[in-house]
Amino acid sequence: MLPVSFTPEFKLFRNLFSPQGRAPMTSILPKSGAQSRIGSQPSTRPPAAIELSPEGVLAAAVPAPGQPPIYAFEPLPPGALIPGIAEPNLPFPEVISNAIRSVLSQVAPRSRNITLIVPDSVVRVFVLDYDSFPTKPDEAYAVLRVRLRKMVPFDVEHAGISYQVLSTKAGEARVLTAILPGPVLAEYEAVVRAAGVEPGAVLPSTLAAQELVDNLEAALVTNLSSGSLTTTIANGQDLLLYRTLDLPAEPSHRRDEVQRGIAVAAAYFEDKLGYKPTRLYYSASRESDSLSHWFDEPGFSLVNLSATPSTGATTSLGHASLAGVAGALTGVR
Repeated sequence: MLPVSFTPEFKLFRNLFSPQGRAPMTSILPKSGAQSRIGSQPSTRPPAAIELSPEGVLAAAVPAPGQPPIYAFEPLPPGALIPGIAEPNLPFPEVISNAIRSVLSQVAPRSRNITLIVPDSVVRVFVLDYDSFPTKPDEAYAVLRVRLRKMVPFDVEHAGISYQVLSTKAGEARVLTAILPGPVLAEYEAVVRAAGVEPGAVLPSTLAAQELVDNLEAALVTNLSSGSLTTTIANGQDLLLYRTLDLPAEPSHRRDEVQRGIAVAAAYFEDKLGYKPTRLYYSASRESDSLSHWFDEPGFSLVNLSATPSTGATTSLGHASLAGVAGALTGVR
C-alpha cells in the first residue's frame, strides 16, 4: 500500500488508480503556492505517456533528460473504443494493443512504465466536504466508500479509488476523489500490458492536461473530446469545479451544449470568486472544435493547450489533442 503524504510543496502524480483502490494520488493540481511552479522538481512519473481515445492512440516520450517529447499517433477504427462506466469499453482489445505497439515503437520510450491517460467519461471525479477526514489510508478509503455508494451506479468495493486532501481547517475538510469501475480499469490496463508495457500511472484526460496551466491564479479550463465536455476551475491547490457532460452527436446541438456548459462554468467561477474569468484554457480533439470561432466576447481570451508541436512528431497527429500526454510529461526529466 502506498502511503498518503501531503506536503506544502508541489507534488506530482504517481499511480492514480489500482484495481484494489490502494494507490492514492499525490496531487492533481499544477501549483500549490507562490513558492512553487511546475517543473520545480523532477517528476516521479514515467518518461512516456499514451492517451487512448475513440479517435486513436497518442504517444509521447522524453527521449533523454532535457529534451522535448517525441509524439506519434495511430488512428483507431470506429467502435474500437467506446468510453464510459459500462463495460466493455474496448470490444476489440487486440486492435488497441496493436495501435499501442505501433506508436510506442516510434517514440522509443526508455522505460517499460508509461502513464496511461483514459477518457474523462470513464472516471467520476468529486470534491467532497467532511467535518473531519481520517489521516490513515485504510480509514480514509472506508469513509469514502460509504459516501460513494450513494453517488455512483457501480460497485464501489472493487472500484479504483484515489483521493487527495485539498484543504483542512477546524471543522472542515475538502477531499478530491476519483473513482472508476474496477472491470473498466482492468480492461484499459490489460491492453497496455498486452502491448508489452506497464501502466505505471493512470490519469483521466483533463486531470493530466491540467498540469499545463502554469498559473498561480484561478483558472477556468475545458477539455472537449468527441463525446464529452469537461470543465474545471482550479484555484491554487484547490479544485472548485470538475464537471463532465456527455455531448450529442448532432453538430448544432453539440455546439449549443458546449457553449452552455462553458457559460455555466464561467458563471460558477464568478459566483465563487467574485469576478469574471477573462481567459479560457482549452484542449480539443477535433479541428472543428477549436472553439475560436464559437466565442466572440470582449475581454475573454482563449488559450489553446493542445497546439501541434513544431518538432517531434513522427507521424501525422491528425486532430489529436496533445494536452493530456504533454501534461503527463510536465516536469519529467
